[in-house]
Amino acid sequence: MPPSRTDRHRVHDVAVLGSGLPGTVLGAVLARAGADVVVLDETARAGGVTGESLTPRAAVALRAVAERYEVPEIEALASFEGCARRVGSAFGVRRHFGFLYHREGLAQDPREVHQYTNGPLADAPHLYRPDTDAYMLHVALRHGCGLSLGAPVEDMAADGSGVTLARADGSEVRARFVVDASGRSSPVARLLGLREEPTRLRHRSRSLWTHMAGVRRTDEVLATARPGVPGPPIPWHEGSVHHVFEGGWLWVIPFDNHKAGRAPLCSVGVGLDPRRHPAEPGRPPGDDFAALVARFPDLERQFALAAPVREWESADPVQYSSTRTVGERWCLLGESAGAVDRLFYRDLSDTVEAINLLAWRLLDALREDDFDPGRFEQVERLQQALLDRNDELVGSAYAAFSDHALWNAVFRVWAWGTGAGTFRLQEALTKYRSDGRDAHFREIEETRHPGLLWPDHDGFRKLFEEMVARCRAFEAGIIGGGDAAAELWEIIRSADFVPRHLGYAEPDQPYIHPTPRKALRSLRWVRAHGDPELRRVLGGNAREALRSRLRGRTFF
Repeated sequence: MPPSRTDRHRVHDVAVLGSGLPGTVLGAVLARAGADVVVLDETARAGGVTGESLTPRAAVALRAVAERYEVPEIEALASFEGCARRVGSAFGVRRHFGFLYHREGLAQDPREVHQYTNGPLADAPHLYRPDTDAYMLHVALRHGCGLSLGAPVEDMAADGSGVTLARADGSEVRARFVVDASGRSSPVARLLGLREEPTRLRHRSRSLWTHMAGVRRTDEVLATARPGVPGPPIPWHEGSVHHVFEGGWLWVIPFDNHKAGRAPLCSVGVGLDPRRHPAEPGRPPGDDFAALVARFPDLERQFALAAPVREWESADPVQYSSTRTVGERWCLLGESAGAVDRLFYRDLSDTVEAINLLAWRLLDALREDDFDPGRFEQVERLQQALLDRNDELVGSAYAAFSDHALWNAVFRVWAWGTGAGTFRLQEALTKYRSDGRDAHFREIEETRHPGLLWPDHDGFRKLFEEMVARCRAFEAGIIGGGDAAAELWEIIRSADFVPRHLGYAEPDQPYIHPTPRKALRSLRWVRAHGDPELRRVLGGNAREALRSRLRGRTFF
């Protein structure tokens, strides 16, 4: 039951600020393990729309948390089938990540597209966050979390035995530890003066977003404009579509792209470099969006009949960071610690991975009554490194949006890093399933390059750094986009840790779509030419994925 607002003498083990997905996933995990947890918020709400497109890494991370901490309800969020069966019908399906390159005033060139498909992986959901967050809140409550809605937190005071949170209505909540998962407006960050001013993050962008009805399907728009031009392996509408252009990108995440869909909506938004797309003072976000899409013929057709179904939201700038994410009896989790940009959707996977590191340490601290900040230093290290590496990745992509040849190379670095990092986490989960040893998860927490897409491979770290350096040089006018791209491709094609035949190392192949035939060819190449780490991480997972595919099943 929710704790009484007047129960000033009760001391909870953990107070979690924020009733959105991060806070309730952590709350469910801790409560399932026997901790006394209370979730505080002003209202039970979705907390924004970040994390609507589920990445492969986020799906595996959710499964890992679900199994490791014995909260099976979390696993429902990791697949489209699970969401449809356990949560509701307002979810879309994501069978790919698609990118279409646009030039102002011109029709989209069908040769300048990319698609990164699920292959043998399970279909992922487009998370309709109002339903997802409500589902996880009820899961947390069923596992014993308390819920206290009402006035915001206005003050906090820590002492040797806990933390007192004072709320605007005069009530107080006492806990042994506080986790702030409330996002950008984090009370803990505000009260402790943790925000970096200015932020150390180098990338700058502004964003605006909403849910819309009446958005034409991308496939329909392109087919009308260019009849007879072959489409991608999977229709654009069956995944997350990203329209990229100089200085920005626009996302279209449909919730009605399957037969059982009951929400005729799309999540729509843009990320913009303010140097190329400055905000006009006083212009409403909807007018800002309309003015942008009018510059690109295909986008103008796609949104000709579209209308928002809720208020536009915006952030300018998107970026913020914190000097610390853990301290004396407190932790900033996920977007309470900082944010870079929604491009590549790392927010949710990063947060779930942080939960995986934080939860067992916090449970140990509760049992031992020892909350020395040093025991949470690995959480601090991971979250700060994720911000820094995401800053470099997104900044490189925005720079490359000005030259398709360079973007073509940057796309491959992101795609293979995402794949390798996902396989790495899946390997630990597969081992855990075989013997139940928690050590498999703890072993992969220790990495040489935290925050990197593939965090324990020196060769990939070097490739990533070369990408960042060349994109920055291109942005500064030191090198041309074609030359920067050629140098990156030379590194990619000579690397023995980037698999062949799947599209990662083939610049003329726009689609990374691992059919069984391509996978077999790639596995032969990996066995003959791949470095030991690639053979280990990709080999075992890929063989199992291929067996599942041949048996008509999905993997992960």
